[in-house]
Amino acid sequence: MQIKDQLTNLKPYQPGKPIEEVKKEYNLTHIVKLASNENPYGSSERAKKAIQDELNQLALYPDGYSAQLRESLARFLKVEENEIIFGNGSDEIVQIICRAFLKKGTNTVMATPTFPQYRHNAVIEDADIKEIPLINGNHDLDSMLAAIDEQTKVIWLCSPNNPTGTYINEQSLHAFMNKVPDHVLVILDEAYYEYVTASDFPETLPLIKEYKNVMILRTFSKAYGLAALRVGYGIANKELIKSIEPAREPFNTNRLGQTAALHALSDQEFIKQCAEKNKQGLEQFYQFSKEHGLSYYPSEGNFILIDFNRDADEVFQALLEKGYIVRSGKALGFPTSIRITIGTKEQNEEILQILTELIS
Repeated sequence: MQIKDQLTNLKPYQPGKPIEEVKKEYNLTHIVKLASNENPYGSSERAKKAIQDELNQLALYPDGYSAQLRESLARFLKVEENEIIFGNGSDEIVQIICRAFLKKGTNTVMATPTFPQYRHNAVIEDADIKEIPLINGNHDLDSMLAAIDEQTKVIWLCSPNNPTGTYINEQSLHAFMNKVPDHVLVILDEAYYEYVTASDFPETLPLIKEYKNVMILRTFSKAYGLAALRVGYGIANKELIKSIEPAREPFNTNRLGQTAALHALSDQEFIKQCAEKNKQGLEQFYQFSKEHGLSYYPSEGNFILIDFNRDADEVFQALLEKGYIVRSGKALGFPTSIRITIGTKEQNEEILQILTELIS
């Protein structure tokens, strides 16, 4: 048997080390995971209660159309119900887009470093990949435009960008969209949208009326705290959504996920509180970095990338042995940096104390 050639050198996604494995390996009882940009405050109590009420329905397939969630989300976003597609996390929407648009002989444009699943899925579809290096952590939009040709099908803009936390401002995005040819689909991946505080971050939903070639990706995995249940979504004009729906698997969002997302959406006060605490947490890391002369990217997400000017794996390992799981920048394209999810005030204080001792 022979698999596709493009899979032979492709590695599966490597998530952060699981808590149970770290406990066992280092004989620890207190573990803090700040590696996967999860919400340290969990999820809304409304979502938890709704899941409990749904447990008696586990023998039934979920609604393949996600009708209740679709109706509520459309009303919340002020878009039409047929302008939304749901996925098993926004990762699956990325997969659907690549499956629908990319093949051998086509190409796709993306920044580097950025969210790795854009590249991963493009490789599987045997498309050519044009990676444009970030400039000071930001998308080089001019070079991305210059990379477009007749065979370009998709451009990926991750804003806020993972792993840098940087964003594309309103003026830059509109100027970019006005220059992108109609045959190229622009993906605006806004997985961290709920955490954004920048005053010039673009309000992107109106763009789906203005441009037929744009799709916005968002998720319930980050600020909503439902990462375990995998519900993401894309928003675009109805013709685009209709055209890619056949690439979506049936029942791709599960019953518990739909129910939890529906009720989490109704608790915007919880989201507001999490965003405010995240902003305060970022300030803790900014202050630490300034005190110790470390460079970092100001972040609009719930994570920060800090350059420790030493092998990232060494810093990662030192933290791991103390019970703190983070992400080494080596796998993210920043070999001397560490990406740290913003935790609770207490968690941030604890890890910053360990880091202070480490660099001293």
